[in-house]
Amino acid sequence: MSYARKATGNVDFRGPLHVTKAATFVLDGQDIVIGCSPVAQELLGYRPTEIIGRPVGTFLASTAESASASASADQTAGQPVPPFPERNVHVAVHRDGHRLQLVTAVCHLSGTGPAQRLLVAADRERLRTWESRLAMLHSLATQSPVGLAIYDTDLRLVWCNAVSEEELGLPLAEVRGELADDLYPGGRFVTAGYPETIDTVLHQVIETGEPFLDLHFRGEQPSDPGSEHTWSCSYYRLQDMGSHVLGVCEDAFDICDRYKAQRELSLLAEASRRVGTTLDVIVTTDELAEVAVPEFADLVQVDLAPAVLTGEVPSVAGPAGTRLMRASSRAAAPGGTADDVGPQNRPLRPVEYPNGSPQHRSLASGGLVLEEGTLVVPLRAGGSALGLVTFDRGNGSGFFDSGAVAVADELVTRAAVSVDNARRFTRERAAALALQRQLLPQQLPSNSAVELAHRYLPADSLSGVGGDWFDVIPLSGTRVGLVVGDVVGRGLQAAATMGRLRTTARALARLDIPPDELLMRLDDLVGQPEDDVDAPGAFAGDHNVATGATCLYAIYDPVSRHCTMARAGHLPPAIVEPDGRVRFPELPAGPPLGLGGLPFESLEVDLPVGSLLALFTDGLVEVHDQDIEERLDTLARVLSEGSSSLEDLCDRVTSELHPGGTTLDDSALLLVRTRELDSRRVATWNLPTEPVSAGRARDLVAGQLNNWGLEELVFSTELIASELITNAVKHAVGPVHLRLIHDRTLVCEVADAGHTAPHLRHSGDDDEGGRGLFIVAQLVLRWGTRYSHWGKSIWTEQALHA
Repeated sequence: MSYARKATGNVDFRGPLHVTKAATFVLDGQDIVIGCSPVAQELLGYRPTEIIGRPVGTFLASTAESASASASADQTAGQPVPPFPERNVHVAVHRDGHRLQLVTAVCHLSGTGPAQRLLVAADRERLRTWESRLAMLHSLATQSPVGLAIYDTDLRLVWCNAVSEEELGLPLAEVRGELADDLYPGGRFVTAGYPETIDTVLHQVIETGEPFLDLHFRGEQPSDPGSEHTWSCSYYRLQDMGSHVLGVCEDAFDICDRYKAQRELSLLAEASRRVGTTLDVIVTTDELAEVAVPEFADLVQVDLAPAVLTGEVPSVAGPAGTRLMRASSRAAAPGGTADDVGPQNRPLRPVEYPNGSPQHRSLASGGLVLEEGTLVVPLRAGGSALGLVTFDRGNGSGFFDSGAVAVADELVTRAAVSVDNARRFTRERAAALALQRQLLPQQLPSNSAVELAHRYLPADSLSGVGGDWFDVIPLSGTRVGLVVGDVVGRGLQAAATMGRLRTTARALARLDIPPDELLMRLDDLVGQPEDDVDAPGAFAGDHNVATGATCLYAIYDPVSRHCTMARAGHLPPAIVEPDGRVRFPELPAGPPLGLGGLPFESLEVDLPVGSLLALFTDGLVEVHDQDIEERLDTLARVLSEGSSSLEDLCDRVTSELHPGGTTLDDSALLLVRTRELDSRRVATWNLPTEPVSAGRARDLVAGQLNNWGLEELVFSTELIASELITNAVKHAVGPVHLRLIHDRTLVCEVADAGHTAPHLRHSGDDDEGGRGLFIVAQLVLRWGTRYSHWGKSIWTEQALHA
């Protein structure tokens, strides 16, 4: 059975007074029944022999009772009845005695005997039901707000109701026979997954019999040109009682208001999802423009106060004192967007609005301004005017009604929160970057031990400032300390913590302690409990330092060419041999700083002259979409290719690993090319622990300084060496070692097997000793004590005379 037959069933469209369904009586001139139909017997219960030949009054009530029933029926029906002749309501008497109301119609028969008439009778309730259906069909044709149309099998309009005529702007007589698509040129169905044209839909309904329900059709209303409407349309096949296809019926209801409300709600929901996904001011304004075009406006322009772009709070000056910058602009015209350049590279231009313009008036009043198809809404947050958003509907998409104004205001209010958050982040990031730049080394110290180059890549603007750092620290004996570290976290807190760690590491390094001991002391400080901020060395006021940090510390000695290193949860360095081979030493990892309770271990390696040491933070080699081993292989490959310039090599490493110049995490890279101090500039002697060694030391020092052409330092150096040897002989055990190093300064070192350090003090007038070290301190630039597993060394440095 076809769909149409299932839908219509056994519906009979013949009315109760139809001759084939009603009870019929043939009356002569004296109202005697001379014939009746079988339906009459069913209606009244009498056999034909009991009806024919008797007056019709035998079965119908008296005239007065019938008139009363007729009046009552006319009052309760409420709808006009078809124009049957001599139509009345009568009370009939059933054969079993009960009474029923009948509607009768009488018509005269032509071509028969004189005054013969045909009386047609039907149950009043059944007739009223049928007439209500007719009234409903009449209302659908004349009063219904739903547009109805019938198309034949050639897809041409056959009939439409009154509201369809109003939409078409022409009477049915002038549009009958038109194709469906020609009635609404340019219109289309916008329901996803369905055909776009009316003709296609009608063809499918005729061929398959399957209906289409609630398809959304959008197009210009012919009677209202230039205004786009949206209808909810349904289509179903029409068939006669013999299942012959007659065409397709269309019902359409204008849902412009509902559709518009749904679109506005969807727009706000989409804005909540898409606007403010980053903490970049320009990206946020771009997102606002992209959401609003073309669903809400044909053109959107976002202008910001210059202070917003730098993270500052804009002034609240009036129009004369307000200067705006065009941040974003997007149009629905061909080409889609006016901003084809990415937000990071787009040059921002100032905009000026003439007096009387909607934008100027909005700046002056601080409120939104509506003028024809232009709506200007101030971008405000926390009482500050951040800028303006201009919505324009210039392509016939309609004016901004009160609902659209409310939506625009809500859209801009939500976007303003995101813009202000991005502004605040910009300010904090700028402060963190400034602090970070101040805390990082401004200039690496010159030295004879190594050649240096470095790069620092801050995280992109969306990731925030991290806590990576590096440092190069001159140490005694021409040695150099190399540090690289990374603080967990971002922002001002991470930058401040990085500065504290760098300062502490420098202070500890100048104590000439080994790398593993330096990391242990840093670990103790970082792991200081929050309630112990007054403890010596604690990071006072910083309760978040214990979030952790990693660090690598190495000491290189250009005299011995030994490099001693240790790490706390940090990546090991890369060592490039002079022949280009690259290796990552198996340096014990150690725990990150702040965990406490676990030891650190040092590793000592020999570095041939010209070796390259690469120290870096994890941001250089760690990315989300690539394995770290692959990244380390890439780093090793670039380093192995070498370069005569470490600066060029730094550039090649960073461009290879981060072509865009920025990273998701801060990255620090320190390249160190080792040197060896010329053996002719180092003199070493072993002396016995005897008092005569002081005199021997003076002779050795004088001879060596004369060879080096440093005669002007002979006297002071003799005094220094004599005093240090005397102290070693007096207080230490084992052999005494004397070493002179001719570098940028003159270094004099005395080493012994003891671990007791001398102390500088003032001596009284009657003291027999204790003045020697005080005198030494007056002769040198600096001096100190260095410890090792075999003893200690007292060292001094003197400036070389020009």
